[in-house]
Amino acid sequence: MKLSNNALSNSIAEHITEQIITGELEPGQKLVEHIYAEEYGTSRAPVREAIYLLTIEGLVERIPRKGAVVKEYTENEIYDLLEIRNMLEKMALERIKKYGIDLTLLERMKKLLKEMKNEENVHLYTQLNHSFHMCFIEMSKSNTIKDMYLRLGWPLLRIQTLSFESEGNIEKSIAEHAMMIKLLSEQNMTELSALLLKHNEDVIASIQKRLKSK
Repeated sequence: MKLSNNALSNSIAEHITEQIITGELEPGQKLVEHIYAEEYGTSRAPVREAIYLLTIEGLVERIPRKGAVVKEYTENEIYDLLEIRNMLEKMALERIKKYGIDLTLLERMKKLLKEMKNEENVHLYTQLNHSFHMCFIEMSKSNTIKDMYLRLGWPLLRIQTLSFESEGNIEKSIAEHAMMIKLLSEQNMTELSALLLKHNEDVIASIQKRLKSK
């Protein structure tokens, strides 16, 4: 299968992203260019481009005399990402109060919840959870909020995975997402705002607990 360098670089980047998100590649681990070049039967140029793309995405960083490694986030960076997420979702809810409920997006949330209930893989659950919360963002009808939220990207997914790996958190998440749908359907925005705030604060608390146990 012949691919252009750009398509090949994207394919390699997606492969490395999956390895990072699933934990196959751990924070601080070096990315060895020649291994990926041999695996894909290519020169190192597309691999370098793939690593460059992942650096922009915030999943990889270059360290002098060591090369490209999987980015390891500081506690402050983790908390900042989660706090920014909370702020953007709060802003989205304010816009929903103004513009009303998008019934098409509400149906998408119901469908995603069904998938979440049947998903046993933590990493896939995390992606479904992200899609669910994106519905809130899209319902805001604000391209600015949406663009800012999307910039959190893969780093946010990595961090959320840490929370869902803790026992009982997925079950708690499913119950709270079901309640969010109920409150949206009832247009009870006051209780929904309180629930979403607690939901997001609990994620931060779960991450804090995990970091302190290391």
